[in-house]
Amino acid sequence: MGIVAAIGVLSPFPFYYCLWKWPQSWVELCGRGRDPSHVMAHVAHFLKLVQFVSLFSVSSFHWPPPLYFWPLFAFGQFLNFRVYQLLGEAGTYYGVRFGKNIPWVTEFPFGVIKDPQYVGSILSLLACLSWVPFQYILLWVLGYVFMMQVESKEDPSTRAKPLL
Repeated sequence: MGIVAAIGVLSPFPFYYCLWKWPQSWVELCGRGRDPSHVMAHVAHFLKLVQFVSLFSVSSFHWPPPLYFWPLFAFGQFLNFRVYQLLGEAGTYYGVRFGKNIPWVTEFPFGVIKDPQYVGSILSLLACLSWVPFQYILLWVLGYVFMMQVESKEDPSTRAKPLL
């Protein structure tokens, strides 16, 4: 079960990597008239479900959680909500890579925290350390760190062109 859970935890990252590196392929796969960011959001939500099911399969829950759970989880979810609130679906799901114009945002947490969506997710994961074995949290965090590194090197010339 451990290897299956680890594969489940890592499952979204190859998808994100491919979309970041080859956005034109995704736009073409989605086809004319379909929003690639919206389709990506649906696939990403399914992969997130796979991740959660994988974590639940190796977790042992108890109540109440330790005191560190609440501030880590609350601030992590606040960051994720704030990023989505400021950028919307297109900004959160690689819209800029699919040729969309995403407004530059300087409001908190942008300009204060680098990659706030990933920092928020990492904080939420760390909050669950009392329930989930460390190696699965570490794998997930390493996946986020990997994507932070990949996304830090954006080449505008590789952005997708809209289908005509």
